[in-house]
Amino acid sequence: MNKNIPTPYYIVYEDRLRRNMEILSDVAKRGNVKIIMAFKANALWKTFPIIKEYFTASTASSLNEMKMSLEFLGNEVHSYCPVYTDKSFPEFLNGSSHITFNSLSQFHRFYPQIKAYNEKHPEKPVSAGLRVNPHCSVIETDIYNPCVPGSRFGEKSENLQGNLPEGLEGLHFHALCESTSYDLEKVLEAFEAEYGHLLPQIKWLNMGGGHLMTRKGYDIEHLISLLNKLHEKYPHLQIIMEPGSAFTWQTGDLVTEVLDVVEDAGIKTAIIDASFACHMPDCLEMPYKPNILESLPDDAESENIYRLGGNSCLSGDFVGDWKFRDELKPGDKLTLLDMNHYTTVKTNMFNGIQHPSIWFAPIEGDPVLLREYTYDDYRSRMD
Repeated sequence: MNKNIPTPYYIVYEDRLRRNMEILSDVAKRGNVKIIMAFKANALWKTFPIIKEYFTASTASSLNEMKMSLEFLGNEVHSYCPVYTDKSFPEFLNGSSHITFNSLSQFHRFYPQIKAYNEKHPEKPVSAGLRVNPHCSVIETDIYNPCVPGSRFGEKSENLQGNLPEGLEGLHFHALCESTSYDLEKVLEAFEAEYGHLLPQIKWLNMGGGHLMTRKGYDIEHLISLLNKLHEKYPHLQIIMEPGSAFTWQTGDLVTEVLDVVEDAGIKTAIIDASFACHMPDCLEMPYKPNILESLPDDAESENIYRLGGNSCLSGDFVGDWKFRDELKPGDKLTLLDMNHYTTVKTNMFNGIQHPSIWFAPIEGDPVLLREYTYDDYRSRMD
């Protein structure tokens, strides 16, 4: 925490970011796997020069994500959208190296454009892929479970019993969320049971995101073993992984200040100058309770128990409870840990609440301001 920076603010640490890049690079090398960055977890492009030292390929699910990669990261963009449109597809085609379709109907609709493009540009062809659904649910929270019954994601195996259509070069599945290598093992088993007969027909297999290999305790050696076994079984396949959270896991915090303490029905709430709804929406969506540097462990003995309430007028803009050594009072600073992945990229200005400023802590030297927000940012959203 830097006492000279006005709250609320996000701060991203270079040393933690590089630590994650080293772990991911090691997996890429020893597992002979192409690791690409998922923009949906992190779009803080002012930190991309560091990421670009290690990785230059990305996955994009919108034209904006594709454009950001082309501008700040690299020209290898693996695009996937649940649906493409006649208006958006030509732009995806011009900016992507790989395009994955969510259904056979989307593939048949747009593949003629890929074929024509590749005939005209044989020096940089676009590779077409198809997302499939392994129907293996290892995620407990349905909002983040792509394999929940009734999922709109991926073609069903009963529609892929014979040969793949001409032009399909890859398969893609995504079934994980902050998951372990053992979860991946279960999904791979389910995937091979349904789609293994198609693997000799393709050039690449994208195993999606959710591989939280930078989390403490993740079994890296088990993952490497899984990847090597996959290569032994299918030596012709290029294996691709597109983790999101793993790139920026535990690389940044949100520092906030207690502005008031209120009590009702025996529940004490510390109202802070940040908002869960606006600045940490994953806490409400998942839901989960982030760790706070200044709090006590959950099993500690303390009478100082508080919710944290956000500064919006949404009734549900609160999370808790935390225990503290001392009573909280206005002016106390609190550091909410691990607020980079799926945080800055999801902020909103509900209630007109200002975004926290964003700072970067280099390995040497003082923190550097990356972005500060004003009324003009709120106003411009409606221009």
